[in-house]
Amino acid sequence: MNFLITGAAGFLGSALANHLAHDGHQVRGLDDLSKGDPQVLDKSVHFTRGDVNDRPKLWTLLQDVDCVYHLAARVSVPESVLYPREYNAVNVGGTVSLMEAMRDVGVRRVVFTSSGAIYGEQEKQPVNENLTPNPDSPYGVSKLSSEFYVRTIGQIWGIETVSLRIFNAYGPGQHLPPSHPPVIPNFLRQAVRDGSIVIHGDGGQTRDYVFIDDVVRAMIAAAIAPSVNGQVINVGSGTEISVRGLGRMVIELINSQAETIFNPRSNSGVARMCADLSLAEEKLGYQPQVSLEDGLRLTIEKDPRFQEELVS
Repeated sequence: MNFLITGAAGFLGSALANHLAHDGHQVRGLDDLSKGDPQVLDKSVHFTRGDVNDRPKLWTLLQDVDCVYHLAARVSVPESVLYPREYNAVNVGGTVSLMEAMRDVGVRRVVFTSSGAIYGEQEKQPVNENLTPNPDSPYGVSKLSSEFYVRTIGQIWGIETVSLRIFNAYGPGQHLPPSHPPVIPNFLRQAVRDGSIVIHGDGGQTRDYVFIDDVVRAMIAAAIAPSVNGQVINVGSGTEISVRGLGRMVIELINSQAETIFNPRSNSGVARMCADLSLAEEKLGYQPQVSLEDGLRLTIEKDPRFQEELVS
């Protein structure tokens, strides 16, 4: 099959692109390189630097494409609170631009990467796709808005759509920005350095962490699965762990001397979050295969940044 992946040089996009390329598919990648690194892509991936709002470039890249994976987005919840206009322009505006270009060229399926952040605070756990979304950040709002655009435009223009609500993905190569880094790579970095693991609030809040390989499996299934048009589907591990428990697991796994520090005044986000995977199993045949402990171990073993810290 022929695929176009937007956001192809990012954490999720590059893992997906490399997997598809290794399986013999023709893969084109588009990324503005605001966060991504094209050096991590397999040499057989045809990479183009550019923006999803560049319509002439999209028209060229979409020729003869069977399915588009739309991953290009701004993804930091704290950053979205500071820059909601940018998140709306990139995440929502970019999605609409892509859908228009797909209509123009005649591409018939798109897999959109949404987020578990659209749920916000929910009393019922695990969360299923029938619950009323309650996003608590501009990032979550942008993903929910994009879901509606994708499904609505798809229905009007005859484009098959499926939106995957990805929960807290992690794994080797995850971006570690200086501000607001993702929890797992940040904890691992501090643990291998015997530094300080800072936990916001009391650490009792729970999250659903899903290993990158499991996410990729779900995404590949979504491109070819029947009877998924217009669906939104959770992709997670189906288990929850407290942030405090995650910190302990990381320290014990590395045998680290890292100190755990609690910051009770900071915003710790929603109290609980865990994905109900019933629909993913039914529609995609998806079942997570990598436990959190095994995923953490694989991340340490396969990410040279952590190996260098352990050796030094």
